[in-house]
Amino acid sequence: MIELGGTQANTDQTYITDGTDATFMQDVIEASQTGPVIVDFWAPWCGPCKTLGPAIEAAVTRAGGRVKLVKIDVDANPGYAGQLRVQSIPTVYAFHNGQPVDGFQGALPPSEIDAFVDKIAALGGEPEEEGLEAAIAAADAMLEAGEVTDAVETYAAVLQEEPNNATAYAGLVRGYLALGDIDQAEAVLNGAPADISQDPALEAVYAQITLARQAQQAGPLAELKAAIDADPTDHQARLDYATALHANGQTEEAITQLLDLFARDREWNDGAAKAQLFNIFEALKPTDPLVLNGRRKLSSLIFA
Repeated sequence: MIELGGTQANTDQTYITDGTDATFMQDVIEASQTGPVIVDFWAPWCGPCKTLGPAIEAAVTRAGGRVKLVKIDVDANPGYAGQLRVQSIPTVYAFHNGQPVDGFQGALPPSEIDAFVDKIAALGGEPEEEGLEAAIAAADAMLEAGEVTDAVETYAAVLQEEPNNATAYAGLVRGYLALGDIDQAEAVLNGAPADISQDPALEAVYAQITLARQAQQAGPLAELKAAIDADPTDHQARLDYATALHANGQTEEAITQLLDLFARDREWNDGAAKAQLFNIFEALKPTDPLVLNGRRKLSSLIFA
């Protein structure tokens, strides 16, 4: 057991090691040819290192060997730290195929460290299925936190290892939608392998693309609301109002308007109200309360 930055690192784990300038080529450059390697540059006197060290070791341990960690004391080994222009510590670099591919400086929150390690681990060749699932979960968390570019990169890395992963494909589409690039989202979806094209995850993002296209054409909420207040039988205005509500993030209100339209004339425009409701339901998670309540109300109207 060796003290590293005020923490105890288990040197029995071959994927967490103490590195030196003398072993850098073997431990990092050569090792990264067969799997990703993260390098943590630290020093015994560095306070933030004492926070980062245990967190990144824990994240690498949870990765179960899909990524290795090499810890280098810059006071004792200034050579490669200087070559990589490490100007402050802690500094973390990730290597893949002999080259640095990512990195950060300073101590990060544990959730961000976990996401970073999972993203780098996803670069490795032929990870275990559970490793891919962890990478996708990390990408989902990035997307939820607004770290869209990192999420897109992680989904893409998973697809390099498992091209038929429908969940990763759907995530990549959602990432481009979050970036506002509907055309690229649609291109990614159209490029999905045929044997996963009917997967529920891809059907959901297809619905999201449809709604995003409609949102581009949505009219002003106030004008549309005034139109249906003036003439409640103006079905097109009500449909357009529901579309604009959804585009504005008012999903529950959009569902209410579509249910109202369905109740008024279920056959109008080839069942447009029902079709739009299904678009919204498919774009949401099946267990979302809006979906459950909306489907229940729609069923009540159908069988009334």
